[in-house]
Amino acid sequence: MMGNTKIDLNLFVVFDAIYSQQNLTRAAGVLHVTQPAVSSSLAKLRSIFGDPLFVRSPSGMSPTPLARQLITTVRESLKSLDNCVAARIGFDPATSNRTFRIHATENAELILLPGLLKQLVIQAPNTNLEVVFMDRREVPFELASGNVDLAIDAPLLSHPELVSQPLYADPYCCVMRNSHPLSKGAFGLNEFINSRHIHVSSRLSGSGHIDLALRSIGQQRRIALRLQHYGPLPALLSQSDFIAAIPSSIAKQWQLSSRALPFEAPKLELRWFCHKSVSHDPALIWFGELLSQVQQLTVNKATAPIKKPAR
Repeated sequence: MMGNTKIDLNLFVVFDAIYSQQNLTRAAGVLHVTQPAVSSSLAKLRSIFGDPLFVRSPSGMSPTPLARQLITTVRESLKSLDNCVAARIGFDPATSNRTFRIHATENAELILLPGLLKQLVIQAPNTNLEVVFMDRREVPFELASGNVDLAIDAPLLSHPELVSQPLYADPYCCVMRNSHPLSKGAFGLNEFINSRHIHVSSRLSGSGHIDLALRSIGQQRRIALRLQHYGPLPALLSQSDFIAAIPSSIAKQWQLSSRALPFEAPKLELRWFCHKSVSHDPALIWFGELLSQVQQLTVNKATAPIKKPAR
């Protein structure tokens, strides 16, 4: 039992590695130590807590209920210690080899990633980037556990343990093939409503910003095709008379005709989020500032007013 026992903090580093890898050999590889050293540390932890902590199962070393109870506290404590050290030594992007792992929506990937990669090569050439996408409900827990450093998402991602900063607000426009009958001339609400629309949303169902805006003025469009990703959209539009209402920053990346929406609609807002336990991490502060720089270089240019096609 623990009592007044003084505990080597390195044991908790081993605990975290075993929990993550569910295998003693893989944990040893991550920690760059021998497998017997990991086994010895696990034996000490078992003695301290009076619990096996991990038991063999078909999937590997499975955590016991006590280990599951401990992991969040252990990871938060280790992260806090890392932050204290980082705050003392600072962060030098020019020499850092850190890997940043972020959750990002597809909108953020399409709009920010090209500029972000360019700036990382210039300012932090030895850093790496991992971009993942997960259900919005999982993001706060992944940030709290340290599995994800930052998240770029809509303001809907709110949680009392998260801190955030605005990135940009992107207006919507309407895109179609360059030879589309509506690419020139009149383009009012009737033309918009009477067209067949492609709607892109990561969600399986539900209304988007455009539909809510139309509903507020008593109108409704026909969504003839619903997609979960933007990838097929340019090819589909270029070979049909369908139209699509999408963020302007994405529209200007493609060789399509763009028209301003003939009604008022809210902009697409994105923010970056991190867990409050790492909000003072110099590396993440730098990364957040870099995102803002990329936004200034990329989004502001892309969101300039859509010009009306020449008659």
